[in-house]
Amino acid sequence: MPVKTRGELRVARHTRLRKKLEGTPARPRLAVYRSLKHISAQIIDDTTGTTLAAASSIEKGLDTKGNAGGAKTVGAKLAERAKAKGISAVVFDRGGFRYHGRVAALAEGAREAGLEF
Repeated sequence: MPVKTRGELRVARHTRLRKKLEGTPARPRLAVYRSLKHISAQIIDDTTGTTLAAASSIEKGLDTKGNAGGAKTVGAKLAERAKAKGISAVVFDRGGFRYHGRVAALAEGAREAGLEF
């Protein structure tokens, strides 16, 4: 049996999570992706497969890094963009990552900016 890489194990965890989570028009899914240097998140309506709002630490206007402080800023920016589109409640999808550190900071930033989950 071949050894699975860290990335393959994360994808397996994400697949397991996605069996239980689904974004609807009333409550879309807030999906988080964390790379080694950056963090990004998007709000997705799974019924149509469309991205309703997105934010990332790579964006030029945000002036953030991929650390916990930057993740909190990305979460706040995403919540601001979601509010502008009339989205107030979401389902949080941690993407197979632990709810810890940068992922938790992004969620905290989004909550403080007014998203409910």
